[in-house]
Amino acid sequence: MFEQSIGKRSRTVKNMVERGAVKKFAEAIGDPHPIFMDEESDSRNMAPPTFPRVFDYGVIEGLDLPKKGLIHGEQNYHYERPLYVGEEILCYAEVEDYYERSGKSGDMGFLKVKRYGEDLEGQLIFSEEQVIIITEAVRREMRV
Repeated sequence: MFEQSIGKRSRTVKNMVERGAVKKFAEAIGDPHPIFMDEESDSRNMAPPTFPRVFDYGVIEGLDLPKKGLIHGEQNYHYERPLYVGEEILCYAEVEDYYERSGKSGDMGFLKVKRYGEDLEGQLIFSEEQVIIITEAVRREMRV
């Protein structure tokens, strides 16, 4: 189904780790730690570890997933260093793998997408790996 997408990647998109967005995100996840929110802090403010979820990673051409009905299977982050408030991040995504399995409710597809965030010099800051599950019902809607 999506085997032809393996190895494809999006164009790089510039994102900003904006103070107001970090504060709202920290409030939304219920973590008011001063390192995320206190502008008067002696240390540099950082973004929560799952903050990259809000970044724009661009579009992977030919990867046309439906807007609803997908299952969030798994998500892992790996950091080389923290994300700091005020910095610009270059982000992109790449399809790493696709495979199918049969289950009680029919065939399911497992799409593994890896997303990256780099500084303006091209140094890796974080990577995120996620698995998206495409159920039989979604596959029927897509007419696959």
